Amino acid sequence: MGNSKSLSGQSLSPRFLPAEQAEIDRLFDALSSAELRSSTSPRSFSLQALKSHVGEALPQEMVTRLFEGMRRVDVTGKTKGPSERISQEQFTVSMSYLLKGNAEEKSLVILKMISATEGPVKAREVKKFTEDLVGSVAHVLNYRQELRGWTQKQGPGSLSRVQVLAAQLCSEMKLQGGEKPLGPQRLECDRTTIEDWVFRAPHVATFLSVVIHQGFLLLGSSLDLATLVPKRQVDQGREFASVLDVLSVIYINSHLPREQRNHWRLLFSSELHGHSFAQLCGRITHCGPCVVLLEDHDGHVFGGFASCSWEVKPQFQGDDRCFLFSISPSMAVYTSTGYNDHYMYLNQGQQTIPNGLALHFPPGGSSNSALSPEQKALHMGLRKRGAQTVTCTLGHDRFSL
Repeated sequence: MGNSKSLSGQSLSPRFLPAEQAEIDRLFDALSSAELRSSTSPRSFSLQALKSHVGEALPQEMVTRLFEGMRRVDVTGKTKGPSERISQEQFTVSMSYLLKGNAEEKSLVILKMISATEGPVKAREVKKFTEDLVGSVAHVLNYRQELRGWTQKQGPGSLSRVQVLAAQLCSEMKLQGGEKPLGPQRLECDRTTIEDWVFRAPHVATFLSVVIHQGFLLLGSSLDLATLVPKRQVDQGREFASVLDVLSVIYINSHLPREQRNHWRLLFSSELHGHSFAQLCGRITHCGPCVVLLEDHDGHVFGGFASCSWEVKPQFQGDDRCFLFSISPSMAVYTSTGYNDHYMYLNQGQQTIPNGLALHFPPGGSSNSALSPEQKALHMGLRKRGAQTVTCTLGHDRFSL
């Protein structure tokens, strides 16, 4: 029965459809049957059973975190301390919280995954958890062969995309009073802070779902990877290593209009098509919305989303759906300031406005003095004909799919 705060697996099962609940029960049966137990003992499973089931699909650190989060869930409100094994009620409740729960419920399990102690957790512990979570997503997508064509050439001495995306997610966290938690290591994050973070940074919940669906091979039909990781398409025989990896693609893709998240088709790459500006103009015009990507000589990766087809003309184009982004050394998205409608520009062979290609949102007039370093780099870098530019169209009827 339990008190008013207790939650049983049976009371939460209606969150799952009957077929989903049956699949969860089958997984628990497999885990709990993996070890010899007394017939009189309550059915449960150990960390070793979970590790054996998952195998190499997930890093061992994340399997342990998931196990610890589940076993510390108190389904009755009367437990004096967590058991060394996970009961069926704990398993069902944990899956319900992580896959279908609200921010409050997800934050409850996340806190238990971060630390064994009750109460606030250290900022450095949250940072380590986030890096483990992001790394597990990249790992499991690679293990399950779900990269959908995205491979990355890692620059020498650069931060891994795992660290960069984890830092971006942690930057979404706000302490009471507006402080950033990831400065001084003495700062702590309580349950309210974690709950607000889960709500503010939806990638945290999405990544947990990916880890569970793909790592446990559970409820796979309810996870649409096509909208999370767009399929990369290039002309046959023209494969090349992109400066984007699957994590940076997921980040950019999440900011695109929903109808354009399924496929990216390569239009132009300096690696394949050379550095001719005329060649660039010829390949990207009248092809629908696209992503423009650059990597400079210092290894900085940045770009922008063009909301409509490029046209060669001495006029500005596009609308406020355009945005700029940075991938390396940090991940960020910069949306329109709304000051004017100077979003996109592509011109060649005319003198009305200087020739070049640009996505920019100057905060006032034609000056870009208040732009961020990434915005300045994009505003100027796209005008350099020698830039390593990659342009991809996004899921549109114009695709040859």
